[in-house]
Amino acid sequence: MSGGSGSDPVAVLGSARRELSRLPGALAALVGDVDVETARLRPAPEEWAPVEILCHLRDEETEDFGARVRAVLDGAPGFAPIDPVGWVEARRYRDADLQQVLADLRSRREASLAFLASVNAPRLAESLPHRDLGRLSGLDILAAWVAHDRLHLAQLAATLARLWANRWPDLNVPYAGPIPYPPH
Repeated sequence: MSGGSGSDPVAVLGSARRELSRLPGALAALVGDVDVETARLRPAPEEWAPVEILCHLRDEETEDFGARVRAVLDGAPGFAPIDPVGWVEARRYRDADLQQVLADLRSRREASLAFLASVNAPRLAESLPHRDLGRLSGLDILAAWVAHDRLHLAQLAATLARLWANRWPDLNVPYAGPIPYPPH
């Protein structure tokens, strides 16, 4: 891993804060009025329902990315282990209320942004060992945090496209283009 040695910490932090601030609005636009049934539908058996994606983002906010940036800044010996995939069932994400999850995520993201506003950017170049990826700097984690948001926005958009197409099986929705996940 790079450790962020070639990137300007001030530029990375500023850009990441701007990009991270966009997630709550984007999510509200995508799923703000999704009904309870749709929120809990999976587009395919092994894929996540919209509410599961949101719960994942909510929990990763504080237990992964936020915690790991703090670990770097605090000089921790390493990163605490997490199990985001296991949380889906263990924490019963599909039973969550979508509107409450959106509100919780918005609140957590606001707290993360406030925390990041207080960070001394050059300290983000420090790094900790990761069991699979070598050393990760705070800059690596910030860049990954933004990418993670975007990956899950794409996942959510794909999920909603498949659920929409499934809702109208007698119509030629694939005219739109390739729709992710096979119909069921």
